[in-house]
Amino acid sequence: MEKTLVLIKPNGVQRGLVGQVLHRYERKGLKMTGLKLLHLSAEKAAQLYAPHQGKPFYQSLVDFMTSDPLVAVCLEGQNTIEIVRLINGATDPAESQPGTIRGDFSNHLTENVVHASDSVENATRELQILFDPGEIL
Repeated sequence: MEKTLVLIKPNGVQRGLVGQVLHRYERKGLKMTGLKLLHLSAEKAAQLYAPHQGKPFYQSLVDFMTSDPLVAVCLEGQNTIEIVRLINGATDPAESQPGTIRGDFSNHLTENVVHASDSVENATRELQILFDPGEIL
């Protein structure tokens, strides 16, 4: 079974979309094995987005992700990373199809409601940043 990290970003939490977002993953048959509401620290945001350090959008992304609480979710299932990324839609909401999370709920490139790991390696790294040992079933 493959695991991945999903973050419901601060704007998704503020807009009351947590239940709708989680429902889409569960409806597809993915299992939640970790779930928590947290206020992301600048240190953890820097670790999470380290691959983007030095890019023009890096600081605004870190600022946004640390601005308000978010929801961290560990999802598990067959081909979870690919399935989650399809459910989420394209990173750029202008390119996201209706029926995807970003296509239905987002209109901003950085503040696009959800983050998801893009590979097994990144999922492992990101889950270790957001969840302590024993917090994932």
